[in-house]
Amino acid sequence: MATKIYAALLRGVNVGGGRKVPMARLRTLLEELGHGGVQTYLQSGNAVFTADRGDEESLAAELGAALEREFGFGVEVLVRDGAYLRAVVDRCPFPAAGLEGRQLHVTYFSGPVDPGRYAALDQAAYLPEEFRLGDRALYLYAPDGLGRSRLADALSRPALTRGTVATSRNWNTVTKLAELTGGDHR
Repeated sequence: MATKIYAALLRGVNVGGGRKVPMARLRTLLEELGHGGVQTYLQSGNAVFTADRGDEESLAAELGAALEREFGFGVEVLVRDGAYLRAVVDRCPFPAAGLEGRQLHVTYFSGPVDPGRYAALDQAAYLPEEFRLGDRALYLYAPDGLGRSRLADALSRPALTRGTVATSRNWNTVTKLAELTGGDHR
């Protein structure tokens, strides 16, 4: 298998004072698992690495198990390759170039999401906020930012996320991870 560049997205670490995963230790863990080119981005659980074995799911499971052994708590991990991350950027249904990074977010899912899950959600009640589904992703336009978004709260309800791992990143992080994984090359 050829070497590929991936991003690991850790869910719910280094926020609110709990579930601390130091980025230096995350880099070391990835290297101990045999991966190269390891770098982290921000403190919110984003890492880029190369791998010459495995696939997104097996790499995520391997890193999740290593994190649990190291820190004593489970960490949900999604792994995505550069081509996928670039496709998420390219398929954005909102005018990203004209928005601030805090106004646009992507929630990455562990698998495909059935649009029927969201059918009962009255999108008009949340305007000007909007969301659109993509390939294992949900795009959220929140003009006042995620912290003030009523729609983000509605979208994170357990009934909508049950059975899937979901983790969100702002647009600045989305585009930076595409760049760092080489997904910015056309």
